[in-house]
Amino acid sequence: MTYIHRARRPDCSDEEWAMRVDLAACYRLIDAHGWCDQIYNHITARVPGTTDQFLINPFGLGYDEVCASNLVKIDLDGNVLDDSDYGINAAGYTIHSAIHSARHDAVCVLHTHTDAGVAVSCLEDGFLPMTQGGMQFYNRLAYHDYEGIALDLSERERLIADLGNSWAMILRNHGLLTLGRTVGHAFSRFYYLEQACRVQLDVMRTGAKITLPSGQVCEHTARQWEDESEDQATTPPPEWHAYLRMMDKKDPSFRE
Repeated sequence: MTYIHRARRPDCSDEEWAMRVDLAACYRLIDAHGWCDQIYNHITARVPGTTDQFLINPFGLGYDEVCASNLVKIDLDGNVLDDSDYGINAAGYTIHSAIHSARHDAVCVLHTHTDAGVAVSCLEDGFLPMTQGGMQFYNRLAYHDYEGIALDLSERERLIADLGNSWAMILRNHGLLTLGRTVGHAFSRFYYLEQACRVQLDVMRTGAKITLPSGQVCEHTARQWEDESEDQATTPPPEWHAYLRMMDKKDPSFRE
């Protein structure tokens, strides 16, 4: 295999290309923040105008090599639809096909193995929403028990059942997962969940007694986050455009 970038296919709509650009930018952002696990983990986005097609990273490339043209388009059965020379990660297909098949309200699904996220996923008590950004997940965070590397397609049913209507989930002994109505929403949601996990571990490391707001305040804050997210609906959060400008300055090849 001698190339990374590809030419835009003539049958690729403007809407699909825009989604590809956003998704490629998300991969580059995960890399820029140091949240990669080598070439593994996955971020997917539904192809606009479809309910059974989504875009996923080409298996074998680093996140800093992902661009709009080399993202692989597959269907819910795992069939590659755009004659890509790249394959896909089987575990990524299992997790993401499950969620895209059940959650048509979610455009983007983001899954990582960050140190902080994996560490919190191993705690018996799990995630503690002790930060302003983390309180958006108060009583709204799903959990899925570890079943081994996600290669067994039967796990999809349990994964969907555990996720329910949540927009974020902790995969026990595994990592974090967030969803969004746009790529930007999934990334922003992940940013705050990852940040809150890091803060939780830092606070726990001190051994000092932890102060948490009342349940009433936490619920109030979570609803404030929901109101803001609902107002944005399918419009990316305001920070997304700043991130795109940052990526353009760093390396605009994600748009190719």
